[in-house]
Order: sequence, then structure tokens, then C-alpha cells
Amino acid sequence: MDVSTLCAVVATLAVLPNRSQFFRHESVSLSCGQQGNSSAWRVMMNTSMKTNQECHTSGAPGNESHCFIDCIYPFDTGVYWCESGAGACSNAVNISVTDGTVILDVPVRPVTEGDDVTLRCKNWTTPSSGLASRFYKDQLFIGSSSTGSMTIAGVSEADQGLYKCSISGAGESTHSWLAVTAGHREPPNFRLLALILLPVVGACLSLALVTLLGLRSRCKGKSDLDVSYTDVTIAQEVQPQRIRDADTTQTFYSTLNLEAT
Repeated sequence: MDVSTLCAVVATLAVLPNRSQFFRHESVSLSCGQQGNSSAWRVMMNTSMKTNQECHTSGAPGNESHCFIDCIYPFDTGVYWCESGAGACSNAVNISVTDGTVILDVPVRPVTEGDDVTLRCKNWTTPSSGLASRFYKDQLFIGSSSTGSMTIAGVSEADQGLYKCSISGAGESTHSWLAVTAGHREPPNFRLLALILLPVVGACLSLALVTLLGLRSRCKGKSDLDVSYTDVTIAQEVQPQRIRDADTTQTFYSTLNLEAT
């Protein structure tokens, strides 16, 4: 059931421990990270034995916004979510309880893009000891580990999918969905940027001003030294000789001897 299609998602269901697979007889705590009055929220479930019913703390009703199951069974496998009387709800999580001997410890909550995620393959008979394991994503083998754990560094949307693991001689786990959400980018801290940039800009402007004043002083000194003074003589303009004046000049005649030598 897709709970988000039935109500507005405004709360968060927290699961402790943060995994979706459990061995028989383990304990699990579910609580609503609600907004507003906590008494208005309750943990709901859909299992093989209960449909759209409240999840109560083992042995007593307790706080409706919190459900503690101290001894979980395979029939508790199902979908869990938080719901308010006003029609709001939380995200839904799938919890799987096995009678087998192998489970995959994978976060039940979505992980943020860029985070490191560690998958652990656990055996019922030796839950605290790492055993050689093989890991699969969407039915494809993705790697093995001699310690029983594998870390996905800097997860991305491509890492989202169904995961399972197996231990030689012990069996394999069921599938669990690893969800990846987009990373949250912090807005730039303009106040911090201003504190960093203003002194730098001020220093640059001061340096530019000193440089300009220095250049101006040098140019002024150079201009004063380069000025020289020269005596200038103004000559009287000579008027061109007119034809009339040329006629009055004395004419000279010469005799040419044209006799052949």
C-alpha cells in the first residue's frame, strides 16, 4: 500500500535499530517524529494478520505515537507508518522478519546522496562475527567481503535498488530496498562571504589608489624636467618679385661666337 497516496506526508516514522530485516524474537522500536501534538499520532500497520490497525507496545497499549515490539515474529512482517486524526501521515517502511539464519542489515530510512552506506550480512548463529559474504543488487552480483560488510562510498541515485546477501553454508537473506534521496545543498553564507571579501576588496582598492597617485607624481615630475626653451627669430617675409619690377632691372647682352672651330 502506498500510504502517501492516501494522506499528506508531514511526519517521519523512526525505526530502531535502523534496518528493515530482523531475526525472529528480536526487538524493534517504532516512533512518530511528528509535528504538533504527539497524542494526535499513532503507529499503524498492515501485516499478514492485521490490516490498517494500530501497533501497540507489547503487553500494554502505551503511547500511541510509539510502538515497542520486544519479541517480533514473522507474522509481524509488513508495512508500518504514522497517522494522525487530521488525516496526515508519515513515510511508510517495510519490515521483514525471517525464520531463516541470514539477514541483510540495510538502512530502512532513505539515505542522502553523497553519504557512505555500509551493508552488513548477518548470521543468526554468529551475529557478532563477520563471515565471508556475497552481495547482490537487483539480482546481480556486486562484490564479496571476508568480513561480512561492504561500504558504498558516496551513494548516488544509481545505487538505489533491491539488495540481498548470502553466506556460504548458511543461506541468503531476503531482499530489501535501499532508497537514495537528493542531497541538500546549503545556501551560501553571504555574511561570511562579506567578511572575507570586503577586506580583500578594500586592500585591492587601496593598492590601486596608491599606484595611480605614484604614476601621477612621476608623470608630473617628468613633464617639468623635459620642458626646454629656444630663441625664436621672426624673419621679415620676402615679397615675391613682380613682373613690373623685373622690367626695370638692367638688361645685359652678350655676343656669342658661333663660328665653327
